[in-house]
Amino acid sequence: MLPDSNLLLQLVEMQMPFGKYKGRLLCDLPVSYLEWFNRKGFPEGKLGMLLQTMYEIKLNGLEYLLTPLKKK
Repeated sequence: MLPDSNLLLQLVEMQMPFGKYKGRLLCDLPVSYLEWFNRKGFPEGKLGMLLQTMYEIKLNGLEYLLTPLKKK
């Protein structure tokens, strides 16, 4: 099954809306921050799903999937 390209695009375009890393692109969040969410619980809704997806991407070394989508 191929990953949803719209989902991946959102990871490189959407900014974190709150917290310590407010304004940072979701794809640029440090893995330690994503691990914290994994322990404490991801937010509800779309943001939580995107953060969880980013966590899985970083955990499994799949960040190369986002490289072609990042704006130059």
